[in-house]
Amino acid sequence: MSFLKEFKTFAMRGNVVDMAVGIIIGGAFGKIVSSLVSDIIMPPIGLLIGGVKFESLKIVLKHAHTDAVTGKVTEAVSINYGNFINTALDFLIIAFSIFLFVKLINSMKRKEETKPTPPPAPSKEEQLLTEIRDLLKGKNS
Repeated sequence: MSFLKEFKTFAMRGNVVDMAVGIIIGGAFGKIVSSLVSDIIMPPIGLLIGGVKFESLKIVLKHAHTDAVTGKVTEAVSINYGNFINTALDFLIIAFSIFLFVKLINSMKRKEETKPTPPPAPSKEEQLLTEIRDLLKGKNS
């Protein structure tokens, strides 16, 4: 039973829950960026280079063919470098977005750290000693 308690303590620890939320949000963010790249950024770029869709860019190593005797279809073998370009752009945009987000958070933390903190109020002992010092100075003068 202690194993289950230990697992529950681990799973409910703040860092683990925060990490899970971050992973879920990151997955959703990745889908948004993938859509941005494939649906908004790549079509104009494809238009600029002659109306090419990046998904169709590939080098065919072996064409698909059907065996006349058996009717068996052999799939084409190709290097799909257009998909690679899309994926690389996805990565660069996601990495840049995360960089900007972390930079924003760090700058906000720095602003909090640079705010001057007021000096702590003197303790009762310090106040009493200060009063005694002032009284002694008054008698000596």
